[in-house]
Amino acid sequence: MPEVRLPGGPNYVMGTPGAWSVPTAPFVSRTVFAAAHVVADPFADNTPGAPAVVDWETTLAFRRHLWSWGLGVADAMDTAQRNAGLDWAATRTLIALSAAEATGPLACGAGTDHAGALSSPGEVLAAYEEQVAFVEDTGAQVILMASRQLAAVARGPEDYLSVYGTLLKQVARPVILHWLGEMFDPHLRGYWGSSSVPDATETLLSIIAQHPGAVDGVKVSLLDASHEVSLRRRLPDGVKLYTGDDFHYPALIRGDSSGYSHALLGVLDPIAPAASAALGFLDTGDLDAYDATLAPTVPLARHLFAAPTSAYKTGIVFLAWLAGHQPAFAMVGGATTARSLPHLVETFRLADRAGLFPDPELASARMRAFLAVHGA
Repeated sequence: MPEVRLPGGPNYVMGTPGAWSVPTAPFVSRTVFAAAHVVADPFADNTPGAPAVVDWETTLAFRRHLWSWGLGVADAMDTAQRNAGLDWAATRTLIALSAAEATGPLACGAGTDHAGALSSPGEVLAAYEEQVAFVEDTGAQVILMASRQLAAVARGPEDYLSVYGTLLKQVARPVILHWLGEMFDPHLRGYWGSSSVPDATETLLSIIAQHPGAVDGVKVSLLDASHEVSLRRRLPDGVKLYTGDDFHYPALIRGDSSGYSHALLGVLDPIAPAASAALGFLDTGDLDAYDATLAPTVPLARHLFAAPTSAYKTGIVFLAWLAGHQPAFAMVGGATTARSLPHLVETFRLADRAGLFPDPELASARMRAFLAVHGA
């Protein structure tokens, strides 16, 4: 196997790729979406504040990769750099192209990020309505993304009840609600009208209870497994809990005697083949094989999503480049600098230990080139 001279140590000998096979039938025990990243055009001016310039064909090829492993795609989410470099013009194109391309389940984020500063819940509602209509027109399922603007103008739970209540009366098919914690986006502190998680949970449950049939599920990204299990047990029948917990996903998806979580996760972007294999084992009831397959991915996930958690996208794109899914390590908004060299070196090491590089020769050559640019 190839070797790479990593900073501060002897030559690192790469491991062997995971021996995973593309599934031949849809998974039946869980509904699983991988939140997908976008591939920036490396020759464009993708600097902070500049309009996003995307390599569309490579971006779509990566979505085909995810669908080929039996996973659904959650698009135009924070993993795709919403509110972090992907502007609304590029987002509209992304949603339309992904919907036209889809060979598997597709859900897309509808938010308010195109509208700039807003001064009232009514203006937030109008912004939501515009994006929801666009996503529905493409045929994709709607994910009602948490809104920075609503968090800024809401006076309390009643404004969330009003905005979400109106939207849920209008949607054409059941949507996925989105609870993104402040570790992912500090602008969302106090979402659902309270900085108290128990109080916020009650507001969320009230919204769901008041609109039966309008909510397919809720994605929860608080990195708090005990809270997720508690919330999961209180959801009405037929409403899914989609785990967004990139630290504890194996146990939450596996479940316990009281139930289990489905998944909508950014970490599934780099670990798609391993996740696919694990879901296959779950479908056949082989829990030992399920556990053994996902266990090596957990150290990588916890490293990728370490504080500042919002910078996780950088590691995910870095791995996509090393794995050969894109020709360059480039991101919209200039976000390649959001993680340090030591962080990315450890990302490489942990991904290799999890067997996630399908071509070790390519991964090692790209890692050596990356280190050379950094003077290592």
